[in-house]
Amino acid sequence: MFDRPDSGDNALLVHIDIAQWRNAAARSGHGPVEHATDIDDERAEFIELARSAGLNVMDVVVGSRSKPSARHFIGSGKIEEIKLLLAEHEPDVVLFGQTLSPSQERNLESEFKVRVLDRNSLILDIFAQRARTFEGKLQVELAQLVHLSTRLVRGWTHLERQKGGIGLRGPGETQLETDRRLLNERVRVLKKRLAKVRQQREQGRSKRGKSGISTVALVGYTNAGKSTLFNRLTEETVYAADQLFATLDPTLRRLDLPGGVSAVLADTVGFIRDLPHELVDAFRSTLTETLEADLLLHIVDDSDPEREQRRDDVDKVLLGIGADKVPQLMVFNKIDLSGHAVRTERSENNMTQAVWLSAATGEGVDELITAIGDRLSVQRTSGWLLVDPSQGRLRAQLYAASAVLEEVTQEDGSVSLLLDIDTTEFARIAREHQLTDESIVPDSRPLAVSHRG
Repeated sequence: MFDRPDSGDNALLVHIDIAQWRNAAARSGHGPVEHATDIDDERAEFIELARSAGLNVMDVVVGSRSKPSARHFIGSGKIEEIKLLLAEHEPDVVLFGQTLSPSQERNLESEFKVRVLDRNSLILDIFAQRARTFEGKLQVELAQLVHLSTRLVRGWTHLERQKGGIGLRGPGETQLETDRRLLNERVRVLKKRLAKVRQQREQGRSKRGKSGISTVALVGYTNAGKSTLFNRLTEETVYAADQLFATLDPTLRRLDLPGGVSAVLADTVGFIRDLPHELVDAFRSTLTETLEADLLLHIVDDSDPEREQRRDDVDKVLLGIGADKVPQLMVFNKIDLSGHAVRTERSENNMTQAVWLSAATGEGVDELITAIGDRLSVQRTSGWLLVDPSQGRLRAQLYAASAVLEEVTQEDGSVSLLLDIDTTEFARIAREHQLTDESIVPDSRPLAVSHRG
């Protein structure tokens, strides 16, 4: 056995193109058949992830395989190549750009005699470095424990060789069982605490809804310039840097719009391709700010040659968390690097669809503020809505939003509610209860059994 260091600043990177995986992605419509540029982009992003974690990249090993080796992920030839580089550079850790199974990590560590981590572990480490708020730290710890739960065996390989049976059962099994029990107990505690935090967040959103304040959420690929734009719009000093995942914890600030109208602007964590599932689950409460928003500002790095792929990656994450139906305003940032001019793009009904700007210089920011104001301009939805007896929660939400002017009870037990509600607020409620545009009937008084209001 070797002594694995708790941390290391020097890293050897390994990025292998697996044809089997990429062909499967192409057949499912989630990846290109021609992928030379795409794989180069993935490698460049992997290197940037390592540097964002504060690692010194000693060397990068590349290669390709038709499918991964079940035992080592890579072949024997590549193992020997890496061993030569390990002897030359003596790194503290070997990082793989793909997801490794626990057994593959263990087998590779046995071969290399240094710590081996995969891409998911790297992202989790970055998130752990960047978490600042109580909620963020809880979410990171939960994600790390979920990831660790399948890798407990790594620290006890020297005990696993002992055979089981009466009189022969070694301490390895006992220690693993103890670790699993403690880990599961900690996971339960974290989930309970996060549930309380989510409840507090929900109360805050409910208060904003009752006050009629709209929420605008910044979304986009990591390092697209969201935090820089957030600072420019709110005159705040939220941490922003030219690195992946510079912002982790959600930040809410007031945004003043033309006409004396205000909104809440939310800066959220940047997205990335193939975001680990445990991170999406652990940060669901953070991403709820996106799900519950009235408008999404989808920030795209206009100078990035892969901007369309980045845009698709973000849309996939939004689809995964159920925020794909929230209205979007496209914001193409960094025109100071792309060379494009400030401009806006409008739809056939004269609604602003996209704005080109530079958050760094401030060019085009005024046009964006005007566009946000136009998209959030107060529009009211009014008319009668028929609510079945089984839709008690819908009725309660409408009353909580102070949207009910009158209630009429029908003979079958259903009620007709005369509503006057902000259009964006009703759209949010309608999405939750799967109401259609035809659900609201213009004000024509129905026959009533009894009235309230």
